Amino acid sequence: MMRSNEKEMMDLPGNPPKLLEDDLKNLGFLNRYLGGYRCVERGIEEIVGQAKLTHLSLLDVGTGSADIATGIVRWGKSQGITMEIAALDLNPVTAALAARRAKNLPEICVVRGDAGNPPFPPATFDFVLASQFLHHFSEERIAVLLRSWAQLARRAIIVSDLVRHPLAYYGARVLTRLFTKNIMTRTDAPLSVERAFTLAEWRELFHRAAVGNFEVVPVFPYRMLARLDISS
Repeated sequence: MMRSNEKEMMDLPGNPPKLLEDDLKNLGFLNRYLGGYRCVERGIEEIVGQAKLTHLSLLDVGTGSADIATGIVRWGKSQGITMEIAALDLNPVTAALAARRAKNLPEICVVRGDAGNPPFPPATFDFVLASQFLHHFSEERIAVLLRSWAQLARRAIIVSDLVRHPLAYYGARVLTRLFTKNIMTRTDAPLSVERAFTLAEWRELFHRAAVGNFEVVPVFPYRMLARLDISS
């Protein structure tokens, strides 16, 4: 299954706000039931446990509706861990939706900005998180983004994303047609699988970015979790 270079609808300009908002809500549903939350929480939990952290700061790039960020905060509260999260997104509709979702969570600050040029000084955060974000970009752009984020993270970059596979593609097509009429969700869900990389390709991308030691593990179903430790 070859990787697609076709742009997802959400990445195109001029989308009606209601269409995009409904799509982001659908993505939250998919994250909840298809392992998106679980994948990120697993990565955070392992790092926190190893370092015995009681407080952490995190930049969530391409936060979308901030559903992952709010899930991390809920998990942190259950573990007695205090958090500061900057939820970054460039799209004004998306950033506004994220702000509404996080309005009762003082741990989250929603910032409108470019993931390629985040408005923060070096070493601001313990971690930079990219959840289902990197597959939107070319291989060359991914390397640039990772190197940029490595300047912001004191400890590690955490990447949670899709793994390209025919079963994941057809599963996304069937599932989205069963639960939504939103054309953006129906188009982008299977296309995002086509835009993703295989596990071997993800490892090669992280190797080429050369920001530090990294580990990539598969997560059911058809996801991967990567931790890139920042070189000192």
